[in-house]
Amino acid sequence: MRSQSHNTKLIKEESERLGFMHCGISKAGFLPDEAPILERWLKEGKHGKMQYMERNFDKRLDPTKLVPGAKSVVSLLLNYYPKEMPSVEGIPKVSKYAYGGDYHRVIKDKLYTLVDFIREHIGDVEGRVFVDSAPVLDKAWAQKSGLGWIGKNANLIHKKAGSFFFVAELICDLELDYDTATADHCGSCTRCLDACPTEAIVAPYVVDGSKCISYFTIELREEIPTSVAGKFDGWAFGCDICQDVCPWNRFSTPHSEPQFDPQNGLQKMSDKDWLEMTEEVFKKSFKNSPLARTGYDGIKRNVSFLKKVAQ
Repeated sequence: MRSQSHNTKLIKEESERLGFMHCGISKAGFLPDEAPILERWLKEGKHGKMQYMERNFDKRLDPTKLVPGAKSVVSLLLNYYPKEMPSVEGIPKVSKYAYGGDYHRVIKDKLYTLVDFIREHIGDVEGRVFVDSAPVLDKAWAQKSGLGWIGKNANLIHKKAGSFFFVAELICDLELDYDTATADHCGSCTRCLDACPTEAIVAPYVVDGSKCISYFTIELREEIPTSVAGKFDGWAFGCDICQDVCPWNRFSTPHSEPQFDPQNGLQKMSDKDWLEMTEEVFKKSFKNSPLARTGYDGIKRNVSFLKKVAQ
Protein backbone atom coordinates (compact mmCIF):
# COMPACT_ATOMS: atom_id res chain seq x y z
CA MET A 1 0.00 0.00 0.00
CA ARG A 2 1.35 3.39 -0.99
CA SER A 3 2.11 5.93 1.74
CA GLN A 4 0.22 9.15 2.41
CA SER A 5 3.20 11.13 1.19
CA HIS A 6 3.36 9.18 -2.05
CA ASN A 7 -0.38 9.64 -2.65
CA THR A 8 -0.12 13.34 -1.88
CA LYS A 9 2.73 13.70 -4.36
CA LEU A 10 0.77 11.84 -7.04
CA ILE A 11 -2.28 14.11 -6.61
CA LYS A 12 -0.23 17.31 -6.72
CA GLU A 13 1.67 16.19 -9.81
CA GLU A 14 -1.54 15.24 -11.62
CA SER A 15 -3.22 18.53 -10.69
CA GLU A 16 -0.28 20.37 -12.24
CA ARG A 17 -0.51 18.24 -15.37
CA LEU A 18 -4.20 19.14 -15.63
CA GLY A 19 -3.31 22.83 -15.66
CA PHE A 20 -4.00 23.87 -12.08
CA MET A 21 -1.47 26.48 -10.99
CA HIS A 22 -1.36 25.43 -7.33
CA CYS A 23 -2.66 22.60 -5.15
CA GLY A 24 -2.87 22.52 -1.35
CA ILE A 25 -4.40 20.04 1.06
CA SER A 26 -5.94 20.43 4.51
CA LYS A 27 -7.62 18.16 7.03
CA ALA A 28 -11.40 18.04 6.64
CA GLY A 29 -13.32 19.19 9.69
CA PHE A 30 -15.37 21.96 11.26
CA LEU A 31 -14.17 25.56 10.72
CA PRO A 32 -14.47 27.13 14.19
CA ASP A 33 -12.92 30.50 13.30
CA GLU A 34 -15.16 31.07 10.30
CA ALA A 35 -18.44 30.19 12.06
CA PRO A 36 -18.96 33.42 14.05
CA ILE A 37 -17.73 35.55 11.13
CA LEU A 38 -20.23 34.01 8.71
CA GLU A 39 -23.05 34.19 11.25
CA ARG A 40 -22.42 37.89 11.92
CA TRP A 41 -22.11 38.68 8.19
CA LEU A 42 -25.49 37.08 7.54
CA LYS A 43 -27.20 38.67 10.55
CA GLU A 44 -26.03 42.10 9.42
CA GLY A 45 -27.54 41.47 5.97
CA LYS A 46 -24.29 41.85 4.09
CA HIS A 47 -25.44 39.14 1.67
CA GLY A 48 -28.20 41.43 0.38
CA LYS A 49 -30.84 39.41 -1.45
CA MET A 50 -28.61 36.40 -1.98
CA GLN A 51 -30.88 34.17 0.12
CA TYR A 52 -28.96 31.08 -0.91
CA MET A 53 -26.19 32.23 1.42
CA GLU A 54 -28.52 31.64 4.37
CA ARG A 55 -29.07 28.00 3.47
CA ASN A 56 -26.86 25.05 4.48
CA PHE A 57 -25.08 27.01 7.22
CA ASP A 58 -23.73 23.83 8.86
CA LYS A 59 -22.53 22.38 5.56
CA ARG A 60 -20.61 25.56 4.75
CA LEU A 61 -18.62 25.09 7.93
CA ASP A 62 -18.14 21.32 7.95
CA PRO A 63 -17.22 19.36 4.80
CA THR A 64 -17.94 16.05 6.52
CA LYS A 65 -21.62 16.99 6.23
CA LEU A 66 -21.18 17.23 2.47
CA VAL A 67 -19.02 14.12 2.16
CA PRO A 68 -19.55 11.62 4.98
CA GLY A 69 -16.24 10.23 6.15
CA ALA A 70 -14.27 13.08 4.53
CA LYS A 71 -10.66 13.29 5.66
CA SER A 72 -9.10 15.74 3.22
CA VAL A 73 -9.95 18.93 1.34
CA VAL A 74 -7.83 19.25 -1.79
CA SER A 75 -7.89 22.91 -2.86
CA LEU A 76 -6.87 23.93 -6.36
CA LEU A 77 -6.28 27.22 -8.15
CA LEU A 78 -6.80 27.75 -11.87
CA ASN A 79 -5.50 30.91 -13.50
CA TYR A 80 -7.85 33.04 -15.62
CA TYR A 81 -5.76 36.20 -16.06
CA PRO A 82 -6.25 37.20 -19.74
CA LYS A 83 -3.50 37.37 -22.33
CA GLU A 84 -4.61 40.84 -23.39
CA MET A 85 -6.93 43.51 -22.08
CA PRO A 86 -9.67 45.31 -24.01
CA SER A 87 -8.09 47.91 -26.28
CA VAL A 88 -11.25 49.97 -26.80
CA GLU A 89 -11.88 52.77 -24.31
CA GLY A 90 -15.37 53.47 -23.04
CA ILE A 91 -16.96 50.09 -23.73
CA PRO A 92 -19.00 48.38 -20.98
CA LYS A 93 -16.57 46.46 -18.78
CA VAL A 94 -16.83 42.75 -18.04
CA SER A 95 -14.89 40.98 -15.27
CA LYS A 96 -11.87 39.11 -16.55
CA TYR A 97 -13.16 35.77 -15.29
CA ALA A 98 -16.12 36.03 -17.68
CA TYR A 99 -14.19 36.55 -20.93
CA GLY A 100 -14.24 32.88 -21.91
CA GLY A 101 -16.34 29.76 -21.40
CA ASP A 102 -18.22 28.73 -18.29
CA TYR A 103 -15.50 28.03 -15.74
CA HIS A 104 -17.75 25.66 -13.77
CA ARG A 105 -17.78 23.22 -16.68
CA VAL A 106 -14.10 23.69 -17.55
CA ILE A 107 -12.92 23.12 -13.99
CA LYS A 108 -15.29 20.25 -13.20
CA ASP A 109 -14.03 18.39 -16.26
CA LYS A 110 -10.51 18.70 -14.88
CA LEU A 111 -11.63 17.66 -11.39
CA TYR A 112 -13.44 14.57 -12.67
CA THR A 113 -10.27 13.62 -14.53
CA LEU A 114 -8.35 14.05 -11.28
CA VAL A 115 -10.81 11.81 -9.43
CA ASP A 116 -10.49 9.14 -12.14
CA PHE A 117 -6.71 9.34 -11.82
CA ILE A 118 -6.87 8.94 -8.03
CA ARG A 119 -9.12 5.89 -8.29
CA GLU A 120 -6.89 4.32 -10.92
CA HIS A 121 -3.57 4.94 -9.16
CA ILE A 122 -4.51 5.01 -5.47
CA GLY A 123 -7.71 3.04 -4.99
CA ASP A 124 -11.42 3.23 -4.32
CA VAL A 125 -11.69 6.79 -3.03
CA GLU A 126 -15.03 8.45 -2.31
CA GLY A 127 -15.40 12.18 -2.77
CA ARG A 128 -17.12 15.12 -4.40
CA VAL A 129 -15.84 18.02 -6.48
CA PHE A 130 -16.91 21.63 -5.98
CA VAL A 131 -16.59 24.81 -8.02
CA ASP A 132 -18.19 27.91 -6.59
CA SER A 133 -21.78 26.62 -6.75
CA ALA A 134 -22.13 24.62 -3.53
CA PRO A 135 -22.05 25.47 0.21
CA VAL A 136 -18.26 25.34 0.54
CA LEU A 137 -16.11 28.16 1.94
CA ASP A 138 -13.61 27.95 -0.91
CA LYS A 139 -11.29 30.71 0.22
CA ALA A 140 -11.16 29.49 3.82
CA TRP A 141 -10.09 26.01 2.72
CA ALA A 142 -7.57 27.37 0.24
CA GLN A 143 -6.11 29.53 3.00
CA LYS A 144 -5.87 26.56 5.38
CA SER A 145 -4.19 24.62 2.59
CA GLY A 146 -1.40 27.18 2.25
CA LEU A 147 -2.54 28.62 -1.08
CA GLY A 148 -2.52 32.21 0.11
CA TRP A 149 -4.25 34.51 2.54
CA ILE A 150 -7.64 36.19 2.43
CA GLY A 151 -6.86 39.83 1.78
CA LYS A 152 -8.53 43.04 2.88
CA ASN A 153 -10.73 42.85 -0.24
CA ALA A 154 -11.88 39.34 0.88
CA ASN A 155 -10.15 37.72 -2.11
CA LEU A 156 -7.64 34.92 -1.77
CA ILE A 157 -4.19 36.28 -2.60
CA HIS A 158 -1.20 34.13 -3.53
CA LYS A 159 2.19 35.71 -2.96
CA LYS A 160 3.53 34.61 -6.37
CA ALA A 161 0.33 34.63 -8.42
CA GLY A 162 -1.91 37.45 -7.20
CA SER A 163 -5.66 36.74 -7.12
CA PHE A 164 -6.95 36.31 -10.67
CA PHE A 165 -7.71 32.61 -10.34
CA PHE A 166 -10.62 30.29 -9.65
CA VAL A 167 -10.71 28.22 -6.46
CA ALA A 168 -12.03 24.65 -6.53
CA GLU A 169 -12.07 21.63 -4.20
CA LEU A 170 -12.07 17.90 -4.07
CA ILE A 171 -13.38 16.71 -0.70
CA CYS A 172 -12.55 13.03 -0.23
CA ASP A 173 -12.17 10.22 2.31
CA LEU A 174 -8.47 9.76 1.58
CA GLU A 175 -6.00 10.67 4.30
CA LEU A 176 -3.14 12.77 2.93
CA ASP A 177 -0.28 14.98 4.04
CA TYR A 178 -1.60 18.39 5.03
CA ASP A 179 -0.17 21.80 4.19
CA THR A 180 -0.03 24.73 6.58
CA ALA A 181 -1.51 28.19 6.27
CA THR A 182 0.64 31.10 5.14
CA ALA A 183 0.96 34.53 6.72
CA ASP A 184 -1.08 37.58 5.77
CA HIS A 185 0.95 39.94 3.58
CA CYS A 186 -1.47 42.84 3.14
CA GLY A 187 0.41 44.88 5.72
CA SER A 188 -0.72 48.50 5.98
CA CYS A 189 -1.92 48.67 2.36
CA THR A 190 -5.46 50.01 1.87
CA ARG A 191 -5.54 50.39 -1.92
CA CYS A 192 -8.58 48.13 -2.33
CA LEU A 193 -10.58 49.98 0.34
CA ASP A 194 -9.64 53.35 -1.12
CA ALA A 195 -10.47 52.36 -4.70
CA CYS A 196 -13.90 50.76 -4.25
CA PRO A 197 -16.37 53.29 -5.75
CA THR A 198 -19.38 51.95 -3.82
CA GLU A 199 -17.46 51.60 -0.53
CA ALA A 200 -18.38 47.93 -0.38
CA ILE A 201 -15.21 47.09 1.58
CA VAL A 202 -16.62 48.47 4.83
CA ALA A 203 -13.56 47.53 6.87
CA PRO A 204 -10.34 45.61 6.23
CA TYR A 205 -11.31 42.00 5.42
CA VAL A 206 -15.05 42.81 5.50
CA VAL A 207 -17.03 43.21 2.26
CA ASP A 208 -20.68 44.21 2.33
CA GLY A 209 -21.85 42.09 -0.57
CA SER A 210 -25.02 44.16 -0.94
CA LYS A 211 -22.90 47.20 -1.88
CA CYS A 212 -20.59 45.47 -4.36
CA ILE A 213 -20.79 46.29 -8.08
CA SER A 214 -20.68 42.55 -8.81
CA TYR A 215 -23.78 42.10 -6.65
CA PHE A 216 -25.70 44.83 -8.47
CA THR A 217 -24.71 43.63 -11.95
CA ILE A 218 -24.98 39.86 -11.43
CA GLU A 219 -26.92 38.81 -8.34
CA LEU A 220 -29.58 41.51 -8.05
CA ARG A 221 -32.69 40.66 -10.07
CA GLU A 222 -34.47 43.96 -9.48
CA GLU A 223 -33.78 47.42 -10.83
CA ILE A 224 -30.45 48.87 -9.78
CA PRO A 225 -31.05 51.57 -7.13
CA THR A 226 -30.45 55.16 -8.18
CA SER A 227 -28.35 55.65 -5.05
CA VAL A 228 -25.40 54.01 -6.84
CA ALA A 229 -25.83 55.85 -10.12
CA GLY A 230 -22.50 57.11 -11.42
CA LYS A 231 -20.49 54.80 -9.16
CA PHE A 232 -19.99 51.78 -11.43
CA ASP A 233 -16.98 53.10 -13.36
CA GLY A 234 -18.31 51.47 -16.53
CA TRP A 235 -18.72 47.93 -15.16
CA ALA A 236 -21.61 46.05 -16.81
CA PHE A 237 -20.87 42.56 -15.46
CA GLY A 238 -18.91 42.06 -12.27
CA CYS A 239 -16.04 44.28 -11.15
CA ASP A 240 -12.25 43.86 -10.89
CA ILE A 241 -11.33 47.18 -9.28
CA CYS A 242 -10.20 45.81 -5.90
CA GLN A 243 -8.04 43.25 -7.69
CA ASP A 244 -6.69 45.60 -10.34
CA VAL A 245 -5.31 47.94 -7.67
CA CYS A 246 -3.85 45.16 -5.51
CA PRO A 247 -0.02 45.29 -5.61
CA TRP A 248 0.20 41.49 -5.49
CA ASN A 249 -1.42 41.25 -8.91
CA ARG A 250 1.72 42.58 -10.50
CA PHE A 251 2.70 38.91 -10.37
CA SER A 252 -0.32 37.78 -12.40
CA THR A 253 0.63 35.98 -15.61
CA PRO A 254 -1.57 35.08 -18.61
CA HIS A 255 -3.47 31.80 -18.39
CA SER A 256 -2.86 28.90 -20.76
CA GLU A 257 -6.44 27.56 -20.92
CA PRO A 258 -7.90 28.00 -24.46
CA GLN A 259 -11.44 27.77 -23.12
CA PHE A 260 -10.87 30.98 -21.16
CA ASP A 261 -9.95 32.99 -24.25
CA PRO A 262 -12.43 35.81 -25.08
CA GLN A 263 -15.58 34.69 -26.88
CA ASN A 264 -17.60 36.39 -29.58
CA GLY A 265 -15.72 39.69 -29.57
CA LEU A 266 -16.77 40.28 -25.96
CA GLN A 267 -13.87 42.63 -25.24
CA LYS A 268 -14.86 45.02 -28.02
CA MET A 269 -18.63 45.18 -27.60
CA SER A 270 -20.03 48.70 -27.28
CA ASP A 271 -23.17 49.69 -25.42
CA LYS A 272 -24.87 49.92 -28.82
CA ASP A 273 -23.86 46.32 -29.59
CA TRP A 274 -25.33 45.13 -26.31
CA LEU A 275 -28.55 47.11 -26.51
CA GLU A 276 -29.28 46.11 -30.11
CA MET A 277 -28.60 42.43 -29.52
CA THR A 278 -31.62 40.14 -29.68
CA GLU A 279 -32.33 37.58 -27.00
CA GLU A 280 -31.81 34.80 -29.53
CA VAL A 281 -28.33 36.06 -30.40
CA PHE A 282 -27.44 36.51 -26.72
CA LYS A 283 -28.46 32.97 -25.84
CA LYS A 284 -26.59 31.54 -28.81
CA SER A 285 -23.43 33.59 -28.19
CA PHE A 286 -23.26 33.30 -24.41
CA LYS A 287 -25.01 30.05 -23.50
CA ASN A 288 -21.71 28.62 -22.23
CA SER A 289 -20.50 31.89 -20.71
CA PRO A 290 -20.60 33.21 -17.14
CA LEU A 291 -22.72 36.03 -18.58
CA ALA A 292 -25.60 33.57 -18.83
CA ARG A 293 -26.02 33.97 -15.06
CA THR A 294 -27.25 37.54 -15.30
CA GLY A 295 -29.11 36.71 -18.50
CA TYR A 296 -30.26 38.76 -21.46
CA ASP A 297 -32.52 41.07 -19.47
CA GLY A 298 -29.88 41.55 -16.79
CA ILE A 299 -27.06 42.57 -19.10
CA LYS A 300 -29.38 44.98 -20.96
CA ARG A 301 -30.48 46.47 -17.64
CA ASN A 302 -26.85 46.97 -16.63
CA VAL A 303 -25.75 48.56 -19.90
CA SER A 304 -28.85 50.80 -19.96
CA PHE A 305 -28.05 51.89 -16.39
CA LEU A 306 -24.52 52.86 -17.42
CA LYS A 307 -25.73 54.64 -20.54
CA LYS A 308 -28.41 56.58 -18.66
CA VAL A 309 -25.86 57.79 -16.13
CA ALA A 310 -23.46 58.79 -18.91
CA GLN A 311 -26.16 60.96 -20.48
